[in-house]
Amino acid sequence: MKTLAPGVRVTESALTQIVVRSAEQVGGVRVRHPRRRLDVQIGEGAARVALELTVAYGRILPDVARDVQERVASALGTMCEVSVTSVDVSIEELA
Repeated sequence: MKTLAPGVRVTESALTQIVVRSAEQVGGVRVRHPRRRLDVQIGEGAARVALELTVAYGRILPDVARDVQERVASALGTMCEVSVTSVDVSIEELA
């Protein structure tokens, strides 16, 4: 469980769901094995995320990665009121 503000705590599962759902809003993206391939670290009002993706064949990979980074940072910033310092995306597979 992560503490976001005094008296506010969020489970690891909830943080994972925020990241996965925001990443998968980008067309042609699926997060690979979210429980094993996703890392969310939050401390002192800042967050770092690392995730592995499967991307549909034919998509422009740098554009997809950038879109995922922006959506994940926006979702965590809005829903958890944290500053996102990095969203590290690794494209591991094409589908």
